[in-house]
Amino acid sequence: MEKIMQQALPLGTSDFRSLRINNEIYVDKTDLVFRLAQHRGKIFLARPRRFGKSLLVSTFESLFKNGLTHFQGLAIENKWEDKTYAVARLDFSSLKTFKSLEQFQTAFHSLLLSAFIPLGFKFNSDNKDLLFIDQLKMWLSSLPASSIVLLIDEYDAPLTNHLDDPEVFNTIRDCLGEFYTAVKQYEGCLRFFFMTGITKFSNTSIFSAFNNLQDISLDVQFGSLLGYTEEEISHCFSSYLDSAAHELKLSKEKLLELLREQYDGFSFDRQARTHVYCPWSVLNFFAKPSEGFQNYWYTSGGQPTVLMKYLTSHALKSPTVYDEPVLVSLSDLGASRQYDEISIEALLTQAGYLTIKEQVGGDYVRLGYPNEEVSRSMAQLYASELLRGQNLVQSGVPILAKILTSETPETVVDYFNRALTSIDYVRYPVDSEAACRAYLQVLLIGAALVPRVEVHNAFGRSDMEVEVNGRHWVFEFKYARSSNETDRLLKEAIVQVQSNHYGKTTDNKELIRVALVFSAEQRRFVAWESV
Repeated sequence: MEKIMQQALPLGTSDFRSLRINNEIYVDKTDLVFRLAQHRGKIFLARPRRFGKSLLVSTFESLFKNGLTHFQGLAIENKWEDKTYAVARLDFSSLKTFKSLEQFQTAFHSLLLSAFIPLGFKFNSDNKDLLFIDQLKMWLSSLPASSIVLLIDEYDAPLTNHLDDPEVFNTIRDCLGEFYTAVKQYEGCLRFFFMTGITKFSNTSIFSAFNNLQDISLDVQFGSLLGYTEEEISHCFSSYLDSAAHELKLSKEKLLELLREQYDGFSFDRQARTHVYCPWSVLNFFAKPSEGFQNYWYTSGGQPTVLMKYLTSHALKSPTVYDEPVLVSLSDLGASRQYDEISIEALLTQAGYLTIKEQVGGDYVRLGYPNEEVSRSMAQLYASELLRGQNLVQSGVPILAKILTSETPETVVDYFNRALTSIDYVRYPVDSEAACRAYLQVLLIGAALVPRVEVHNAFGRSDMEVEVNGRHWVFEFKYARSSNETDRLLKEAIVQVQSNHYGKTTDNKELIRVALVFSAEQRRFVAWESV
């Protein structure tokens, strides 16, 4: 009966009006919406996929078009006193795929017509002397001051889909640039302009056309504009928290702790004052809590086109720095840059893989993974890069969990060798003990496991440990640059494991400790022993 009385989850709902009419849960962001909408502004917001950008655009659309009709009981209700406006909403994600440039231009013009004809624009296709864009300019110039609202969602979608084809990219950019320039030229007719995207590329022309565009992507006061704070989850999803805790046989406090570790930690303000949960992951968890804390990020939001296209011609940094924090300047994160000039750190932050952990000095921030889900997603991305051209199944990576659960150390070492052999050795050479450990760590995380590296106890620190079902594995790695070092290094590893009592604090699990030696000459583990 309790579930019947619950408000429905807004999973997959990006239309504000529909969400409110159907009594789905709305996490009230209208105090911040009011703060933006009360002024005659031109605003840009960058956020990763699956954070609710489209719902936010739809919220502005409903507010300006219908006033407070669908805002009863929300924070803005007693603040908003403005009239209604003609609203043009453009979703550029509909322009991602086309067979020819002519088809793109036709689709783009069709999108503009569908948005502007209801506002009074009349295009005369028989007038061959006036181009489409010129007719649009004439209409814009005729509009009263501050009379229309223009909302653009996913402005960068048509471009990022063609980053690997400069000719097509430039043609699309020029086509879009004509439109942006027209709007800029007659911007006096705009009451409000709001645009979203993932990236901020200078060669899209939007940022040069709108030189007075306010970028709030790193603004401290709007850090929680998208995403759920923990307070919002506790307040708006209380019954779902209770249901999930009951289903998983956890206390509500423990459930929140696990939710925090898995899906929280995104910080979008330059001072890292606020952090939010990924809405998509939280909603999917509440929809099916019996399935546990799944990785909803990688398959739905963690492979944005812009990042995957970038990686076809750029390499990730070595997995040896997988766990290391990254220091970057805020100017690098916030600046609009040419596509081929953007840093991998800035792009990973825009895509949601990295987030701001803390401000360091005036213009620098430390970046890191926001949570366990994204950390695993990053490992999957690294695994795909490490094994580029190889099939993960053929490499044995996805079944490592099964192997570690029931097989012998010999079989595990064999699978490690198969995985390491599959790595693109030219781009990612195993040239040190740290590289060997880091690559296996990434491959294990890519197999949905949670390895820990440099695990400390009172006597020392082991190289890598991982728990799988009822087993606790401890691995100690050594790197032999020549074959005559192998026996000595294996003995050193065995003594190190034994004398430092690695893994001995584990309770109620089968402890399996393995010393391994990797050969630089043979590019594989050539000696190992259970300890």
